[in-house]
Amino acid sequence: MSNRYAVVLAAGQGTRMKSKLYKVLHPVCGKPMVQHVVDQLNTVELSELITVVGFGAEKVQDQLGEDSHYVIQEEQLGTGHAVLQAEGILADKEGTTLVVCGDTPLLTGETLQALIDHHDQEGALATILTAHADDPTGYGRVIRGATGEVERIVEHKDANSEEKEIQEINTGTYCFDNRALFDALQNVSNDNVQGEYYLPDVIEILKDKQEKVSAYQTGDFSETLGVNDRVALSQAEKTMKQRINEQHMRNGVTLIDVDHTYIGPDVNIGQDVVIHPGCVIDGNTEIEDDSIIGPHTTITNSRIGAGSVIRQSVAADSNIGQRVQIGPFAHIRPQSDLGDEVKIGNFVEVKKATFGNNSKASHLSYIGDSEVGTGVNIGCGTITVNYDGANKHLTKIEDDAFIGCNSNLIAPVTVGKGAYVAAGSTINKDVPSEALSIARSRQTNKEGYASKMKHSQKG
Repeated sequence: MSNRYAVVLAAGQGTRMKSKLYKVLHPVCGKPMVQHVVDQLNTVELSELITVVGFGAEKVQDQLGEDSHYVIQEEQLGTGHAVLQAEGILADKEGTTLVVCGDTPLLTGETLQALIDHHDQEGALATILTAHADDPTGYGRVIRGATGEVERIVEHKDANSEEKEIQEINTGTYCFDNRALFDALQNVSNDNVQGEYYLPDVIEILKDKQEKVSAYQTGDFSETLGVNDRVALSQAEKTMKQRINEQHMRNGVTLIDVDHTYIGPDVNIGQDVVIHPGCVIDGNTEIEDDSIIGPHTTITNSRIGAGSVIRQSVAADSNIGQRVQIGPFAHIRPQSDLGDEVKIGNFVEVKKATFGNNSKASHLSYIGDSEVGTGVNIGCGTITVNYDGANKHLTKIEDDAFIGCNSNLIAPVTVGKGAYVAAGSTINKDVPSEALSIARSRQTNKEGYASKMKHSQKG
């Protein structure tokens, strides 16, 4: 296999987006467009990937990190000029170079691989990714010869009436012999209305040299969508959501209402999982077999063990074990780790806490910065008082402890194994194992007090 390179064009500001956010960083299903493009390019075994950046360069580099090399296009002088910025890295190398726009988030690795395979089979110096458009208005038309080779690309504004009837359009994605690409770019002129250097002019230069130019037509026009404004961004979001949801359903996931279920591109879901309407599941989330999610549940960057049920709740950056019951209306905040068969009930908030197997906090509690053992029962209204105004402190509740309702555990504090905390207690000292701790005022009953108060009020 010859060396493969890719150049991602991501230097445009995207003024039509009318946004302070750099265009290629606008998310589609929770992931920036340019990250979608790079992730798909990485499936075709590249030797090197170069991203051409301009406005907002640092933010793009922060997003892609070490997945790419970067070159800067100081002035936006057209697509040909953008690719030429990679000359210092690629010009003298043998191999095949893909050129892809950073605002085409729907392109798949399968299509890119098919483009490369076609390019190799045809022995072409350039291959254009094309698509059939029912309405090709505004697109460059691909003019083929009798043998199927590309003769030229005609922009819509320059096409005659017969050429405008052609429905095969140029998508802006190309595959080139690397040396031929950079040799031809030296001869691209900016003698046009915009005063820019256009990458499609490379095709004409190669044809003038009698070199072979081919085209590969993708069967899915939606893949080629370039996002230039918020309307196109919405279309990309809808298409990506449908693609992701269909893939999960074909893999054995039940989506009760596919139109109102939002799943990110990096989510993994096992078989026989049921997802109810109104759920948003994104980031690097994994949901194991037989779990039930929702309705109206948000899960981000979390692992959900097999057979767990999460209803009307939020979980983020956490690990949730098998056969766990969460909700309704619970909040599992980052760095929480729930063991198997844990129960977190309604209006319970858990933050940076571990729960051992079979422990439960059934309702109306806050458990933060805590280590909860196995078999622990945390009563209604319990609060681990973890913050002193400057620092967070740890609460430890050891195995089989019982925390009565409406208790305050003022950290740092440990409740020992098998200990009981009486309801209504405020605990600020360690509780020994198997002890009963009562920390509340002694009850005093004043007989007849209420009658006396009522009599005095009447007087």
